[in-house]
Amino acid sequence: MNNTAWESLSNQAIGAAGIVYFVALLVLLAEWASLRQVAVAQSADVASGAGGGVAVKERTGGDGVDLESRARRTAFLGRLGLLLTGIGAGAHLVALVGRGMAASPNRVPWGNMYEFTISGTFVVVLIFLVLMRRFSLQWMAPIVVGFAVATLMVAVIWLHSEVAPLTEALNSYWLVIHVVSAVIATGAFTIGGILSAVYLFKLRRGGDAAAPPGSRIPSLAVLDRTAYRVHAFAFPVWTFAVLITGPIWAHEAWSRYWNWDPKEVWAFITWVVYAAYLHARATAGWKGRNAAILALVGLATLWFNFIGINYFSTSSQHSYAGGEPTSQVVRLDEQAQPGVLRT
Repeated sequence: MNNTAWESLSNQAIGAAGIVYFVALLVLLAEWASLRQVAVAQSADVASGAGGGVAVKERTGGDGVDLESRARRTAFLGRLGLLLTGIGAGAHLVALVGRGMAASPNRVPWGNMYEFTISGTFVVVLIFLVLMRRFSLQWMAPIVVGFAVATLMVAVIWLHSEVAPLTEALNSYWLVIHVVSAVIATGAFTIGGILSAVYLFKLRRGGDAAAPPGSRIPSLAVLDRTAYRVHAFAFPVWTFAVLITGPIWAHEAWSRYWNWDPKEVWAFITWVVYAAYLHARATAGWKGRNAAILALVGLATLWFNFIGINYFSTSSQHSYAGGEPTSQVVRLDEQAQPGVLRT
């Protein structure tokens, strides 16, 4: 396959991933709706005396539908939704591989904002699938898949750019080390932020006592504890990316470990916010609402650094991470030796 064929495959695969994610979202929402109907019907059944210790051959809800059949259908929808999510992630991975193979020479698919966005979205879905059973996160599937659909739409409609060679500063093995760790941390922080947002939403709606019938959302204590564990995993990975590999790569590319670049500054601000979050939980006993709010502040700084800097900053040396093809980005690095043109 030539480069054009690989790029075409990547574009088709990202489109297929978006479609499969969307279908998975519909199925998962149908599961949620069906699950709530089962719970309401069971509550009505118990209230009418059918579940009061008397053996009943066939139990039906208020609409006459067999509760056991409806429960099986709900379970099937859940399994189907997760299966479609996995298939979508597979197509997503093919799109990333195709994007890297389309470049000449072949490279990792992290050369511009479009590639960063589709890579970050894939990692969010992948981390969810990996942690799903470990932390019983199946209930998050519609939220995570909805996030993937939305970000892929943004990437394809507004951020898409043609495949181009890497700039000189990006053409380094540190690109793999630094970006892999940063993207993994970003995906985990996003999952933790979703957990914190759901915690605040549930708390505002009345907490555990006000949970509607059939709600799959865990208790406030479980949400708070799981969010903390996910953030505790992501923080050392982000530390490695921001305070170790980032400065080393900056020194290799620009002969300085720290350049006060806006992206560097905001990455450090994000680190400080999440450090405060973990420190407050460990020493001051911050849990629940205050911790969730601080986690969302960290998530806001993270995504502003990830996307916002590229559109609101005119001085960042990370301009090659914007939406335009990297081959068109040419800058004279003032930190480099006089007369050296960085592309």
